[in-house]
Amino acid sequence: MNTSGAVLVTGASSGIGAEFARQLAGRGHDTVLVARRAERLEALASELSASHGPRSVALPMDLTEPGAGQALRAETDRLGIDVAGVVNNAGVANHGFFRDEQLDRLKAEVALDVLGVVEISHAFLPRLRERGEGFLINIASMAAYSASPTMAVYGASKAFVLSFTEALWYEERGSGVTVFAVSPGATQTEFFDVAGESASGNARRMPASAVVRTALGALDRGNSQPSVIVGGGNRVVAGVSRLLGRRRMTRTVGRTMTRAMAQGR
Repeated sequence: MNTSGAVLVTGASSGIGAEFARQLAGRGHDTVLVARRAERLEALASELSASHGPRSVALPMDLTEPGAGQALRAETDRLGIDVAGVVNNAGVANHGFFRDEQLDRLKAEVALDVLGVVEISHAFLPRLRERGEGFLINIASMAAYSASPTMAVYGASKAFVLSFTEALWYEERGSGVTVFAVSPGATQTEFFDVAGESASGNARRMPASAVVRTALGALDRGNSQPSVIVGGGNRVVAGVSRLLGRRRMTRTVGRTMTRAMAQGR
C-alpha cells in the first residue's frame, strides 16, 4: 500500500476502528478519526501522534445525522487534509426480537450502518477518483451471508453493505481506487456492550488486530476481490451457507441465536 495522504476511519474511538487507526499510523499514515465520543478520540489522536509521528486529527461527529458524509468532506477540506483512504467501520446492532425493539433505535441503526456508509462513500469517492489512487474499505460482517434472526436489522444492514461495496468494486475497476468489503465474525470489541453478550451466538471472538491485519494485507496485495472474509473458519461458514440454501441457513442461525439469547450469554 503506497498511497500518500490521510486515512479517514469511522467508529475510531474503540474496537476495530481504533485498531485500524493504530496500525495505519504505525505504517506512517496520517489519520482522521471519526466517532461520537470526543474524549476517546482526542486521547487516541494524542497517543498516535506521540508514538508514531504522523498527524492524527480527531473529528467528533454523530454519523446518524443526515448529511454526515458531506459535513465530513467539508471539514477535511477546511482543515486542508488530503484524504487518500476511507475505512467505513462505524456500526451498531440491536439484539432481540424485531417486534419488541424500539423503532427509534432501529432507525438509528439503519442511519449509521446503511445511510452513513452510503453518504461517506458518496462524499469521498469522487476525491479518490480525482487522485487516481486510494482506497475505500467498508466493514461488513459474517451476518451479511444469511438472515440474522434476533438481529434482523443488523444482518440486513450488513448484507446491504456487502452488496453495495461489491457493486462499487466493479464500478471503480481501472480508476486507481481500490474498493472492497471486509467481513469479520464475532470480534473482541465493545460492540457486545451495546448489543449484549449473547449477540455473538456464543461464537469464539477474534481479536480486532487480526481483522485489521487481514484487511491491510489485502490492500497491500492490491486486492482484486470485491470482499474479504476474515478467518478460515468463517470462509467455510460462508461456503456452507450457500450449500444449505437460505431456508435451512436461516433456521440454523435462528436456533443458535435464540438459544444464546435464552441462556443470556
